[in-house]
Amino acid sequence: MKKEWFFDCYCGRQFVALLEDGKLTEFSSEKENDGIIVGNIYKGRVMNILTGMNVAFVACGLDKNCYLSMEESYADHSKYDNTMSEMNPRLPSLKVGDEILVQVTKPPRGNKGAKVTMNLSIVGKNLIYLPNTEFVGISRKITDEKTRERVLAEANKLRNEKLGEGVIVRTQAPLAKPRKLKREWHFLKELWLDILERAKTAPVGRVLHKDLDLPLRVVRDSLGDELIAIHVADVGLYERLLKLIRLQKDIPERKLILYKGERSMYKEYGIDEIIYDSVSPTVPLDNGGYIVIDQTEAMTVVDVNTGRCVGENDREQTVFKVNAEAAVEIARQVRLRNIGGLVVVDFIDMLDESHKEQVTEILREKLALDKAKCNVLPMSEFCLTQFTRKRVGNDSSAILTKTCQHCRGNGYVHDDFFVIAKIRSELLDLFANGFGSAIVDLNEGLMQKILSEGIFTSEIKNRWKDKRIYLIPHRTYKEECISVRGDNSEVLTLPDKAKLLY
Repeated sequence: MKKEWFFDCYCGRQFVALLEDGKLTEFSSEKENDGIIVGNIYKGRVMNILTGMNVAFVACGLDKNCYLSMEESYADHSKYDNTMSEMNPRLPSLKVGDEILVQVTKPPRGNKGAKVTMNLSIVGKNLIYLPNTEFVGISRKITDEKTRERVLAEANKLRNEKLGEGVIVRTQAPLAKPRKLKREWHFLKELWLDILERAKTAPVGRVLHKDLDLPLRVVRDSLGDELIAIHVADVGLYERLLKLIRLQKDIPERKLILYKGERSMYKEYGIDEIIYDSVSPTVPLDNGGYIVIDQTEAMTVVDVNTGRCVGENDREQTVFKVNAEAAVEIARQVRLRNIGGLVVVDFIDMLDESHKEQVTEILREKLALDKAKCNVLPMSEFCLTQFTRKRVGNDSSAILTKTCQHCRGNGYVHDDFFVIAKIRSELLDLFANGFGSAIVDLNEGLMQKILSEGIFTSEIKNRWKDKRIYLIPHRTYKEECISVRGDNSEVLTLPDKAKLLY
């Protein structure tokens, strides 16, 4: 499978998209200098303990108190095979007011605060250092027995059993020499000791450790063998990634490509429309069928339909064909939308038991390519298939949409930044076509957001410094309604309410 990454950075956000064999399979976005909080280590204070549920709520400086289970024997390392017959949990008894170090394992969602653990981990490219968890694990993607034995023996030599340390061997480890593993181990351990030292004087709510930001995490965890190219549209980000690649020395520098086009990179490669479609509930299949994805609070439900695929004579074969293609697409969509939790798929009824087994196996094989752990149950007699996917970060709908204010929260509309990104893309097209001025008609509130937050400040100071952009607000425009047009006239006739952007 050939992988091609696309990184961009603008208006205070970072964007990452992955194409596998020419199809978009992953898309993520996070704010610069902010990012996802999963993996962050905080100094927290125990605020409340529910003895009946054996959980505690911890103040970590976030909007809501975090949820801590006091029954967990070790952090959730379910993606890895445990090589120890027994583990020695070291969870201290807690009381209200205790100051503790916790690490976020699940982000806040809806009315729920983040989930945290006291069994901390420091992630490297080849190893994960576990300072207080006696857990020795190895990635399930390392399947060769001799290789597993070798890297596990090398990793086990590094840890100090008297200190109760643990280690996890990541997928990339077999490609690293023992000397490199040892150097990485000592780096991660020194990082942990520094966290402990700073925690002594840090106030409650202080972030003591953050993972790398989104693009650097992707490059750190990428395997070079399947990688065709990493396209980067921002010069500053390109230089940071180049330094990391030179440090790691496992991805050829030639595969890191700086995009120099005048248009939006995502639009140039046809990715932006696919991203926009990723929030649509209906997904067409190549054979004429389609699936409908409905995300609820409790689960995600996927309905498979034949649509225009009516076949010729054999209904069973037609239905099997649609279900098989739907299984492939469902696996891609849950990755692309970053759907987590329980997923229930209502496949079209099949009578042949072998067809049911084949569709389930196709779904299982495609989900096995996902970095997030998935567990697929056998198909029921009603052709319902249930599977779970570990939730990591926010799903795409949380990035690209917001709650609609006109239907009491029952529906969703495009997020403000989603619309701003479309405006930016249209402006880049106009200027690439030779226009010196642009006129943007848009919602009044959206214009105020652009002006007050200085969203296009970087572009105005650099690539658009010789351009004129006028914003015309409209009270009657819906938030996603925009119109962008170019004009090369020396004198522009505009309404009094028009604003020159910076």
